Amino acid sequence: MGFGDLKSASGLQVLNSYLADRSYIEGYVPSQADVAVFEAVSGPPPADLCHALRWYNHIKSYEKEKASLPGVKKALGKYGPANVEDTTGSGAADSKDDDDDIDLFGSDDEEESEEAKRLREERLAQYESKKAKKPALVAKSSILLDVKPWDDETDMAKLEECVRSIQADGLVWGSSKLVPVGYGIKKLQIQCVVEDDKVGTDMLEEQITAFEDYVQSMDVAAFNKI
Repeated sequence: MGFGDLKSASGLQVLNSYLADRSYIEGYVPSQADVAVFEAVSGPPPADLCHALRWYNHIKSYEKEKASLPGVKKALGKYGPANVEDTTGSGAADSKDDDDDIDLFGSDDEEESEEAKRLREERLAQYESKKAKKPALVAKSSILLDVKPWDDETDMAKLEECVRSIQADGLVWGSSKLVPVGYGIKKLQIQCVVEDDKVGTDMLEEQITAFEDYVQSMDVAAFNKI
């Protein structure tokens, strides 16, 4: 099992064929298996080995995130096709002692720790971004208002018309009725639904009582969260 000598053309050809239908050495995400094989390759594969070159460039982009990749690095001979003889000796662990090998990942523990932290922060930022794109639940309330006229001579049809003329984003007027209060006077009882972040009872009271020729006062008869 293995790729053979990954510093030779034949070894790179085996790697290229192995990656023809794979994105990574093992599994579906970058892992320590990719690190082990990457470190055994002396440089970018030639352009005609497109699968190996694509994999090499992709794994190289993780060079500062070596410590954060999952898995446990094994001897190089433990990876690759089963029908290829392992000619790498003790594998990737020994290759680190070769003066000709360049560890493109670096080995500074402090730097790796910082990079691992940065990677976590990036993933958290991506997660928060996805959450932000999800439609948020809109808090709404159903409000029943009592709008009282000055006297029994107040034009209640005109009073209701004035109330319904109030328009705002997040405000929807509903049903209404006239309710007797005594001495021939009737009050307007009107329903509305509001988005809590956009419309409040203070705003409604201010705008309704602004029609002072018709409106004496406004009260909240019922308030229910939807």
